[in-house]
Amino acid sequence: MAARHNGFEGRLALVTGGSSGIGLALAQLLARQGANVWLMARRENQLENARRELAAAAGQKHGVLAADVSKWSAVQASMQRLVAQAGVPDLVVNSAGVTHPGLVNEVPVEIYREMMEINYLGSVHVVKALLPDMLKRGSGHIVNISSGAGYVTGPGYAAYSASKFAVRAFSDALRAELRPLGLRVSLVYPPNADTPQRAYEISLQTPEIRHLDENAGLGPWKFDTMPASEVAEAILKGVERGRYVILPGAGNRVLYRVVSLLGDLSYSIVDDEWNAARRQARQG
Repeated sequence: MAARHNGFEGRLALVTGGSSGIGLALAQLLARQGANVWLMARRENQLENARRELAAAAGQKHGVLAADVSKWSAVQASMQRLVAQAGVPDLVVNSAGVTHPGLVNEVPVEIYREMMEINYLGSVHVVKALLPDMLKRGSGHIVNISSGAGYVTGPGYAAYSASKFAVRAFSDALRAELRPLGLRVSLVYPPNADTPQRAYEISLQTPEIRHLDENAGLGPWKFDTMPASEVAEAILKGVERGRYVILPGAGNRVLYRVVSLLGDLSYSIVDDEWNAARRQARQG
């Protein structure tokens, strides 16, 4: 979707994971800019609360879809309903996601599966369900939300990061395929954001992982922690400017480039950070 002087006014946007966190912040910002926003999430009561929060202006039409993005048949049915009732979205934001920190040996295999099914396959399902109609129209913009843990990772985040690295690979291939066909793709690497999912994540961290997370980054290069509303603003600015990689937060942008420059040297920095975290946890 090419940048427009009047932003997203009159455009149809679908936001998965739109009932809370970054997804809800994006939906609210899109609504304020005049978009017709449809939210998709698992919990109907939260969806209805979120829809009311959009405070639609005259002429705007918002809707909700209660479905689990990890279920292909449910996504297909929901996307058919969306297209029938509102049309083919101009903007598709895959924001649905979950996290569960823990050491490889301690996290049940079911958690690894859940991370992949929601964080990765959830995005694939939505894209696959809508892509035929978007290709037929010849326009649209798909935004896949990965994570800062989708380009750099360390102890405690094997399950989560694997799913977010998968989103990166999928988006890279999708971008190359769709660019000649008139469709755009953006890949977002948000830093830590102040969301309910973030609070849940912190509640599960061991002392070592918590210490590492509180100093998230590589050496002197750290992630910013941002309000969800600021992350949403950065995402929509990147979309309007037609950017593929979107990096909310100054520290996040620096860290992304540092990781790219360091290459294999980043592993020794991760090891040093983990050793320091373990010593700190023992002392505490």
